[in-house]
Amino acid sequence: MSAEQGRRRYDSLRRATQALETRAEIARAARRLFDSRGWADTTVREVAREAGVSVPTVYAAYGNKTGLTRAVADSADLSADAPRMLAELEAAAADPERQLMAMAAYDRRLFERAGDVILLIREAGRSEPELAAAYRDGRERGDETRVQVFSSWPAGALRSGLDLRSAVDIYAAICNIDVYTTLTTERGWPPARIEEWWGQALVRELLSRTAS
Repeated sequence: MSAEQGRRRYDSLRRATQALETRAEIARAARRLFDSRGWADTTVREVAREAGVSVPTVYAAYGNKTGLTRAVADSADLSADAPRMLAELEAAAADPERQLMAMAAYDRRLFERAGDVILLIREAGRSEPELAAAYRDGRERGDETRVQVFSSWPAGALRSGLDLRSAVDIYAAICNIDVYTTLTTERGWPPARIEEWWGQALVRELLSRTAS
């Protein structure tokens, strides 16, 4: 390969990297403005100005404001490190208590790193059906994960008289963004304390004594 060909190859890589960095900066700018101004009061033009790019660049990257919000939501999911939870669940396949601890840790990471995004999408969903669907999809994915995990437990692991759907409902009632927000902002709990309490509460409410 000639030096000129090498430069052209690196130019292509450089352009691709710059494009990814631009998309990431736009998403970060959108998140900052959504947090400070609210979703309804933020315009694509303001996001472009905050990110230091043109309005057409924002549209080319994400389509519209709803697309921007979905991008922010995707980054929120990634920030919680789902692969780490999966690895922990697999490592604790024979231990329902450890699996509950792994799930509580994931929820703590999600709410700690992206709770603002979850609240934003829920609020924006009141007026935007697509975002309401995105919020609902996120909740359903969480329920599906819990169903899969709880279904893998040996017979008798769930507390006596507790069916699978009720177990999923109880989990959702304990580990959710509203409980997390109340304990951190109103009660001054650090996230680590919430995670520990969640784990203990889930074991107490969901598992039989023999399983725990």
